[in-house]
Amino acid sequence: MVFLELQKNALTDRAYPRPQLQRSHWQNLNGLWKFAFDDQGQWTQPDDVDVWTHNIEVPFAPESTQSGISDTGFHANCWYEREFPTPSYEGRLRLHFGAVDYHARVWVNGHYMGEHEGGHTPFSFDITSALNDSGITKITVWAHDDPCDLAKPRGKQDWQLEPHSIWYPRTSGIWQTVWLECVGETYIEKIRWTPELDRWEIGFEACVSGKQQKDLQIKLKLTLGDTVLANDTYAVYGGELNRRIALSDPGIDDYRNQLLWSPEKPTLINAEIELILGNKSLDKVKSYTAMRTVGIQRDRFMLNGRPYYLRLVLDQGYWPESLMSAPNDDALRRDVQLVKAMGFNGVRKHQKIEDPRFLYWADVLGLLVWEEMPSAYRFTSKAIGRMTREWTEVIERDISHPCIVAWVPFNESWGVPNLTETAAHRNYVLAMYHLTKTLDPTRPVIGNDGWESTDTDILAIHDYDNEPSHLVRRYGLEVKLTDLFEKERPGGRVLTLDGYPHNGQPVMLTEFGGIAYAPEHDPEANKIWGYARSWQTSELQKRYGELLKAVNSIELFSGFCYTQLTDTYQEANGLLYADRTPKFNIEAIANATLGRGSQQKDDVTLNSTWSSEENVRPKTTEAGWPPANFVQQATHCGGNNGT
Repeated sequence: MVFLELQKNALTDRAYPRPQLQRSHWQNLNGLWKFAFDDQGQWTQPDDVDVWTHNIEVPFAPESTQSGISDTGFHANCWYEREFPTPSYEGRLRLHFGAVDYHARVWVNGHYMGEHEGGHTPFSFDITSALNDSGITKITVWAHDDPCDLAKPRGKQDWQLEPHSIWYPRTSGIWQTVWLECVGETYIEKIRWTPELDRWEIGFEACVSGKQQKDLQIKLKLTLGDTVLANDTYAVYGGELNRRIALSDPGIDDYRNQLLWSPEKPTLINAEIELILGNKSLDKVKSYTAMRTVGIQRDRFMLNGRPYYLRLVLDQGYWPESLMSAPNDDALRRDVQLVKAMGFNGVRKHQKIEDPRFLYWADVLGLLVWEEMPSAYRFTSKAIGRMTREWTEVIERDISHPCIVAWVPFNESWGVPNLTETAAHRNYVLAMYHLTKTLDPTRPVIGNDGWESTDTDILAIHDYDNEPSHLVRRYGLEVKLTDLFEKERPGGRVLTLDGYPHNGQPVMLTEFGGIAYAPEHDPEANKIWGYARSWQTSELQKRYGELLKAVNSIELFSGFCYTQLTDTYQEANGLLYADRTPKFNIEAIANATLGRGSQQKDDVTLNSTWSSEENVRPKTTEAGWPPANFVQQATHCGGNNGT
């Protein structure tokens, strides 16, 4: 089989875009495309585009500088086009889009292929029938992304012309990799891994698409280094395969632990999967999985059957030059390494469905991920339908990644602003919680992260009081849980709704801190936003250390999530600047994160990992700055959902 191979530099910048289902024959279509805005919405098909006014560097959004356009104005319609030599292939040719925000239609050589709605999930088309004998293939894409539509999942993308408060520039159109792959007439469309630690088994599901044939089989080989863990052949029935693969159980924990995945030891199991018919190979893919389980046991989060303390950092996933698209694959890897070097064992990916390449590096390097659905900001039937459909696609895309340990469908009642008064809002949150548990019963689900909890596996609290003694008094040893959940309103909202009391679930402080730093001499200082402010990096270091010392000492908490990893546009409350430079010594950040106080650790590097003992709890106003210990009100976090 001959196929146009990807150049080495492209492999470095944009590695394989679907890391858990890899084929050897594929082509990256990122690079220069023709581009035009259609602000009047007059064009409906490729021939209508009378002039291509720009070139754009895909996969970067036109609002970004890295796209070559850098236009942050209101543009609801974008058009793209690219021609390239048709690659030689056998079988079928599929065209993939990692993500296009928000509604896309695609043509190949003038033939309409289909459409997709949802700005954070992948889609693909079989384009074989649209190819011709010219030797040239032309792809045309229309992307519609109404900048003022608050009824679609949009996350942190601002609806105002200029970014304000905690919202950022918009990301329109193509923002993840576009690529081709060659498949056979019959091929493996998707797979799913489900580790089952109690049985020492790995669940494997495969779906076969294309021309349906009898007597299909799948050969599956699992390896750990040079050790073969399984090498079996299974029959495919009705285009599907669902099997449990029993591994040899070493029995003794010390030997079992060699196979378990964790941030301290991210052991991955490699998989080779081959679809066969008799002696003929129809398809070959590579994948990976891991032996890793997560769950809840009374008041503790459990990893691989043991209590595990979560030290997370809020990660917005933006870059100054490229917005939601990482500049390259190395930038994603670097973020994972930096988070670990700062003493955290995980991230809460905030209001963004991240590129699968980030999840790959989190799997490989060992970083826990809370995956959170970007919010819509209106409660309408259209918003509910969009959210439900896209969230289902998100879970299907990412369910096999061992790094993902929790799902978060809602944040701070965004999109459901009247939970306390309106039954329909409560029912929506409950429905999404139970839908998520149905689609994936193996992970905890946080129904509404921050406050106003209904059904939830973890009671997640957002509290931006930056006075450590206040946090200790509010959540420390002397606190009565009945008083906490009935009387305290740290974000201006009740923590649990009536009829949904705390039932012993783990309690975590999943947003706090948010201490911004801006030098007094900075001419833009008054435009910088944060929950509190430090004028010197030494002051920031002191306040971070004292705050983390207090939070680490609170026995009630099973984990925390600090706000935030990096400065993101006007929101300058990162531990790192936007270019990923630490604001103060990274070893000092790590020591504070781990509750070590001022103790220094000489061997802290970007490849550091922390001992599991350190992750187990002992005893099992924009422009105008608020006062230093101001308790941020809910409107500053969530905005006015009615506007």
